[in-house]
Amino acid sequence: MAVPKKKTSQARRDQRRAHDAIKAPNLVSCPNCGELHVPHRVCRNCGFYKGRNAVAVEVTE
Repeated sequence: MAVPKKKTSQARRDQRRAHDAIKAPNLVSCPNCGELHVPHRVCRNCGFYKGRNAVAVEVTE
């Protein structure tokens, strides 16, 4: 079994972990209603996707 010969320094360990942080999702505005949503997904507010109404959405007030 492979065993490291030297202890990994804190700097090297932390540089490796620098990309592990959770990133905020990229949001775009819906061209129909202006609500923010994830790209390439149906808008949850109005059900609009790719220039057409993809999903019927119930209006809750």
